[in-house]
Amino acid sequence: MTKEENHIVVIFGASGDLTYRKLVPALFDLFAQDIMPGKSAILGVSRTKLSDEAFREKMKKGILIFSNLGEDNKDKIDDFLARVYYQQLNTFEVDDYANLKNRLKIIDDEIKVHGNYLYYLSTPPSLYNIIPKNLAHHKLSKESKTTGWKRIIIEKPFGYDLQSAKELNRNLLKYFDEDQLYRIDHYLGKETVQNLLVTRFANGIFEPLWNRNFVHHVEITTSESIGVEGRGGYYDGSGALRDMVQNHLLQVAALVAMEPPTTIEATSIRNETLKVFQSLRPLSEHDLQHHVVRGQYTAAKVRGKQKVGYREEKGVDPNSRTETFVGMKYFIDNWRWGGVPFYIRTGKYLPTRVSEVVIHFKPTPQSLFVDNKDFCNTGNQLVIRIQPDEGILMKFGMKIPGAGFEVKNVNMDFHYSDLKQTYVPSAYERLLLDAMLGDATLYARGDTVETAWEFVQPVLDYWGNDHSARLYGYPAGSWGPDVADQLFEDPGITWRYPCRNLAEDGIYCEL
Repeated sequence: MTKEENHIVVIFGASGDLTYRKLVPALFDLFAQDIMPGKSAILGVSRTKLSDEAFREKMKKGILIFSNLGEDNKDKIDDFLARVYYQQLNTFEVDDYANLKNRLKIIDDEIKVHGNYLYYLSTPPSLYNIIPKNLAHHKLSKESKTTGWKRIIIEKPFGYDLQSAKELNRNLLKYFDEDQLYRIDHYLGKETVQNLLVTRFANGIFEPLWNRNFVHHVEITTSESIGVEGRGGYYDGSGALRDMVQNHLLQVAALVAMEPPTTIEATSIRNETLKVFQSLRPLSEHDLQHHVVRGQYTAAKVRGKQKVGYREEKGVDPNSRTETFVGMKYFIDNWRWGGVPFYIRTGKYLPTRVSEVVIHFKPTPQSLFVDNKDFCNTGNQLVIRIQPDEGILMKFGMKIPGAGFEVKNVNMDFHYSDLKQTYVPSAYERLLLDAMLGDATLYARGDTVETAWEFVQPVLDYWGNDHSARLYGYPAGSWGPDVADQLFEDPGITWRYPCRNLAEDGIYCEL
């Protein structure tokens, strides 16, 4: 990775949890590796009244607790914090931005960043229209050779539905050009997600098989072992479809399904992502009723501890129909994937925290070893584990030593943890550095965001308007509603269950 020009990172919402737990610790980790530019600064902006010193002290605690490299690089923390500043600002008051502009000029003159500013909106979505407008009013959005570059990172959600997403994009483009907009999806910053491209396009053994001729189906799972954790008020207005499917899972699916880009750079890769979204088969009325499963966790004992149901969570409507689980079957209508079903699921209070992609290859045309009780000829699997214990697993049949042809399923795997001397950066490290370098490869483009919303909007409409739309309960700690297994129409095929209960207080997880 190369170094970019000096710049200032301006974090709006700097007194919030994301800045404390993720952003500043990630920036410190970049600094500790000497990846950040030699002369740069971080300016926290928020309505909370804080001095530079108070803000630095708070960020120091966050670095020591949440950074990857803070404990081993304590001698560098004070040097890093000397680059950190704070500016109180009422984000709604346009005149207040004159104070921000003056503070930026003072820091700019001191370290000579020449107007290169990276804005990060770590704020509620209600401010996504206000902050860019007020920055533009004070000429803090336009870039040129004399005024430096200006980039703005926007946290999800990118809209609440298709209409609001289009409106948000229209408003942002009034004040920033598309190549200045960085819509962040931290899933795309995970090392194993990026490795999807390398696995596919750098290995001759995979790409020839990566199509309808050899792949039976594709499965993508993101599960969480916790509930809403005190965020019931927010989550009840969002739900799993908006929170996970429209962005994280569809973005990962696009990397799995995309055609080879002409080059490994932002425009080519994002063009191929868009083509995948444009090829998604629209969900029919039959699909909405039979290929989409909505679930909500109910009270249950999880490893010996009683957990409340979703409707008993603080801030949640006692009659809420918000989904905490989504299972879905869909198709990509293009030459490569015609007829291959894709299955995605995500949920809260499932048995474990895991995110993975599973490529299920077609079984052999004749089952020669059908009498082997330890061998299941349902096809080989390539498992790409995104988190935790990141790595890749291949499942295949192998002969047991000895007479005859006893066959069993075995694993051949690789774990990133095996690379003892290799540092694996956090998602925010990678994404923040890419924004500093002006590389938008792992950021969502406006047209792909809208096209993804076009795909999920019929589900939102169906759930919101049709009172006969089913909501299935599932006990906290289970793998979701049993009816999700019915998404698989072939007998003997169901979801991959990477974890199983061994005891009330323990779970065994296979990569």
